[in-house]
Amino acid sequence: MSVVVVSAGLSVPSSTRLLGERLAAAATGQAPADVRVIELRDLAVDIAHNFTSGFPAPALADAMDAVAGADGLIVVTPVFSASYSGLFKSFFDVLGVRDREALAGKPVLIAATGGTPRHSLVLDHALRPLFAHLRAIVVPTGVYAASQDWGDKGLDARIERAAGELAALVGALPAAPGGTGGGAISVTRGGAADDKFDARNVVPFEEQLAALRSAG
Repeated sequence: MSVVVVSAGLSVPSSTRLLGERLAAAATGQAPADVRVIELRDLAVDIAHNFTSGFPAPALADAMDAVAGADGLIVVTPVFSASYSGLFKSFFDVLGVRDREALAGKPVLIAATGGTPRHSLVLDHALRPLFAHLRAIVVPTGVYAASQDWGDKGLDARIERAAGELAALVGALPAAPGGTGGGAISVTRGGAADDKFDARNVVPFEEQLAALRSAG
């Protein structure tokens, strides 16, 4: 599989990039993969120009192509004003304008860094809705790392769990035409895999709702 890490960290070195790299290392340790890290700070000017011109510079176009073509995505943002950074959101805005289907059906692991544990809800209140809107498949476990979490075993455990979910989801989705791939994801409860979820048999909510209306 191919994994792309999108990091919106601004400093050098960046704890945001470090978290993304640790997640990628954990995911690829469970399944062979090619990993590419995209630093949005290097594309900030190109992203701004894309908004005004409507055309991406070569470096930005290459980054968007890499994201659209990846089997799995790891996205990491610092927390600004209790949400994702403007640079982070802007990148996915221009990506969506260029290709509305770029993330449709793509497994995405969401992560964030911040100075205090109080911002951990950013994962479910901001990041998860954003990528649900973009029709990505967001892995169940998100990873938030506050300043005091680094070096803590709890962060290590969350990284391993989220990375494992990403690797399993990428491996479970149907392969491209002509390829091979499974369709079932093992759901573990109480330490044992006792259920199966088949990604190929998911019925969109709109269709389920229409069926209920016609039946009524």
